[in-house]
Amino acid sequence: MFKRFRRLRLNESLRFMLEESFLDIKDFIYPLFVVDGKGIKNELSSMPGVFQMSIDEILKECKELVELGIKAIILFGVLDDDKKDSIGSDALDDEGLIAKSIREIKRDFPNLFVITDLCFCEYTEHGHCGVLDLKTGMVDNDLTLELSAKQALVQARAGVDMIAPSGMMDGIIYTLRKSLDENGFYNMPLMSYSTKFASSYYGPFREIAKSSPSKGDRKSYQMDYKNSKEALLESLEDERQGADILMIKPALAYLDVLKDLSLKTKLPICVYNVSGEYALLKAGAKLGVIDYEKVLLETMFAFKRAGARLIISYHSKEVAKILKDMK
Repeated sequence: MFKRFRRLRLNESLRFMLEESFLDIKDFIYPLFVVDGKGIKNELSSMPGVFQMSIDEILKECKELVELGIKAIILFGVLDDDKKDSIGSDALDDEGLIAKSIREIKRDFPNLFVITDLCFCEYTEHGHCGVLDLKTGMVDNDLTLELSAKQALVQARAGVDMIAPSGMMDGIIYTLRKSLDENGFYNMPLMSYSTKFASSYYGPFREIAKSSPSKGDRKSYQMDYKNSKEALLESLEDERQGADILMIKPALAYLDVLKDLSLKTKLPICVYNVSGEYALLKAGAKLGVIDYEKVLLETMFAFKRAGARLIISYHSKEVAKILKDMK
């Protein structure tokens, strides 16, 4: 005697009733890259459909996102080189690019949930995620924590809905939580890039965000991709420090880490479907070697099946249109 699993697969309606994983556009967060100026919309060759945009173009994009049913964005500031310095001063300025952008988006789209990436790589001339120790050339963890707290307050005062620190500094969640609470922002949620790997999948992002390190790499503060137990420790430590949402980044090559973390925490988990993953699918579609929409949906369901509640993805608009057509 053997089990006939096909009994539950032969009828389409029954298959639909027994689906274990679900995908909804409310699960998605769309990344946006804002630059100074007006009328700017620069597409990245390796990421078709993804742009650097001035705030007037960002506002047009937000209108489209709202119409598609997308509920949330994550905002990255992209500075010209002549506006960068050693400590990322623009990110610490209430009149800086990211603060002004938050205010304008929330003015026109008060119900759009705005998340900010909190880091220094886009704002510093050296491109690292924190302030460098001039003697060693390494990121000074504790000085970076001090400046990160100031950056968080700038974003909070501008009206952001959630802050997502991405620099992988030790103690970042504790530091931000303490500073935000002391300044009256105790209801500000923190989505931690709690397990962010030193990955080669970030290449196109570093081009669009103009955030590549001028010297060295980020292996001294981002996770070694060969380690899974350490990856769990990183996320669970951020949970202990007060993170409200945990994140695995990148997503596709780290589904094992995502699944393991989902079994260890009760917090919601987000995955960042990163630029290199996006670019690979787009390249496959251009070459005609994959059925793009089917592979895209299969990938998104893999994230959900492995334990993700939220998905940051450059595919968000496409997924919204596919899901709408499926109804």
